[in-house]
Amino acid sequence: MNLSAPCGFENGVGEVDSLYPAVLLRRYKRFLADVRLADGSEITIHCPNTGSMKNCVVVDGPCWYSVSPNKTRKYPQTLEIVTAPGGHWAGINTGRANQLVAAALEAGVIKELLGYKHIQREQVYGDEKSRIDFLLTDHCSDKCACYLEVKNLTLMEAEGEGYFPDAVSARGTKHLRELKLMVARGQRAVLLFCVQHTGIRQVSPADHIDKLYADTLREVKAAGVEVIAYGVPQDASLHPWRLVQPLPVVC
Repeated sequence: MNLSAPCGFENGVGEVDSLYPAVLLRRYKRFLADVRLADGSEITIHCPNTGSMKNCVVVDGPCWYSVSPNKTRKYPQTLEIVTAPGGHWAGINTGRANQLVAAALEAGVIKELLGYKHIQREQVYGDEKSRIDFLLTDHCSDKCACYLEVKNLTLMEAEGEGYFPDAVSARGTKHLRELKLMVARGQRAVLLFCVQHTGIRQVSPADHIDKLYADTLREVKAAGVEVIAYGVPQDASLHPWRLVQPLPVVC
């Protein structure tokens, strides 16, 4: 087991959530995974990913999990990072994406989004009553709000090539329509791919998985929606697990 694994997650509130090592035995029923601990015992933990997790499951590969302080949870442990093919690591907890982005915004890592004074989360917007991940306001140079949608990306098909989505996503397509609407109304809209995979070096829409999403992404980009991507270190022994670098988006 790789002893130089990330020690934890930046959680967006100035703290680090600790991670613990295990070996992934299987993922099943979408939300469950069995793992083997260092002492040889086996436990069932929560798998927080509604997607296919395509190319993210290596049986008997090292993985890392967090532990919730909530004593009422049936499965207090949560699968966070798994070994992907090629020896890479992938952060499969989709709920972590917003935390990583929040920490990156706070640290000034995302250069395209510098200068906003106020950040609100989960605000209702658009004609289809969606919730935007982040609403950024009071920019130093203009009065436009910035509607920031975040998507967790872990699918690597060929070495270095990342794709979204990993399964058909009607919800994701709806979010693209809402972002395009915000641009039409004179606001700024940004789609940010949070790349939790140490092997991915560029991002593209997954035409081979969801052609409608891919076509809609290109349509909204042409209409003025900004599409950017930021990833974790390729050397993930840097601590803690965090977004550090921009990645090119090829549409």
